[in-house]
Amino acid sequence: MRVLGIETSCDETAVAIVEAEAAGNQPVGRILANVVYSQLTEHRRFGGVVPEIAARAHLERLDGLVAEALAEAKLGLADLDGIAATGGPGLIGGVMVGVMTAKAMAFAHDKPFLAVNHLEGHALSVRLTEDVTYPYLLLLVSGGHCQLLTVRGPNSAGGDFTRLGTTIDDAVGECFDKTAKLLNLGFPGGPAVERAAVGGDPQRFPLPRPMWRKPGCDFSFSGLKTAVRQTVEKLPAGDAKAIADLCASFQRTVGDVLADRCANALALAPATILVVAGGVAANLYLRTRLETLAAQHGARLVAPPVKLCTDNGAMIAWAGLERLRLGRTDALDFRPRPRWPLDPTLDVKSVESRA
Repeated sequence: MRVLGIETSCDETAVAIVEAEAAGNQPVGRILANVVYSQLTEHRRFGGVVPEIAARAHLERLDGLVAEALAEAKLGLADLDGIAATGGPGLIGGVMVGVMTAKAMAFAHDKPFLAVNHLEGHALSVRLTEDVTYPYLLLLVSGGHCQLLTVRGPNSAGGDFTRLGTTIDDAVGECFDKTAKLLNLGFPGGPAVERAAVGGDPQRFPLPRPMWRKPGCDFSFSGLKTAVRQTVEKLPAGDAKAIADLCASFQRTVGDVLADRCANALALAPATILVVAGGVAANLYLRTRLETLAAQHGARLVAPPVKLCTDNGAMIAWAGLERLRLGRTDALDFRPRPRWPLDPTLDVKSVESRA
C-alpha cells in the first residue's frame, strides 16, 4: 500500500510517498520519497511566518514537488493507493492549497482522499520509523502546539486520542522563536537557541518555571517569555557569553517544565512508552531530559528522526496510510479547518476561543 502525502499547514511545502503492508497489526513503513521546500528565505526578513506569503509559496511550489516526489519514488499516480493532505489545523490559506491539490489528484485518478489532522501526523510519525505499538503517551511540542495526549490509534469518531493537558497561553516553540528574536539569533528560533546554548552556563539566569510542581498537565509559557525579555534588556551589548548563558538557562528552564508536566501525565495515565514529537522534539538537550524522566517512571522515550520532527509530508502520508488500512477515507466535500482538536470530545469553539 502506497500513499502520497501533502503538508502545507505553515511555512514548509512538503510532499512524500510512503509504503507499508496493507494488513497486519504493526505495519513496517518505508519512505519512498520525501521532498520539502522550506520557505525560510521568504519569511526570514520578517522574523516570522507571514500567512499570505506562505500560501502563495505553497501554490507556486506544490505541483513541482509532487512531480519530484513521484520521480524520486519511480512511481506514477496510478501506482498510489491514496492521496493524503493536511486538512488542518494551520494557516487556512496554505491548508486550502494542499487540500484542493490532493482532492483534484484523487478525483482525476479515482483514488481515495484522506484529510489528515496535522497533529495526528506528528502523533503517529514515530511509528513510521520505530517499533511503537498503541497505546502510548505523547508530548507534542511545536511552534503552535504544546499538548500531552494518550494515543490509541488513528483519529476517528470513536475517540482514539485523549488530551491530558495543553498550553493555557503560548506554545513552547513560539517561546523559542521569541527568545531567538530578542537576542537577534535569527529565524527559525529553535535551532538558533540550541546552538547558542552550547557551552553556556544553565545556572546563571534564574528564570520562572510556569505551572511547575502544580497539579495537572497544562502548560504556560507567557511568563517565561516576559522574563527573558526583561533579562535581555539588562544584558551588556555584544556580550556573547551572556547570550550563551541565557540560552542555556532558558533551555534548562523549558526542560524543567516539560519534565514536570510529563511526570504528572505518567502518574495520571501510566504508560510504558513516552513519545515526543513536533518541531521542538528535534532539540537534543530536551530529548535527554525527557529520556531521563521516562526512565525514572519505568517508561521508554521514543522520538522520530530529527528530519521527521519538523513539518514534512512523510508524517501526513503515514497517518493517511494508517487510516486507509482501517478503511477510513474522506469525501471530496471535506472543508479545510483552521482549528481541529485531536481529542474528538473537545468542543472546537472552546478551543478556538482559547487559541
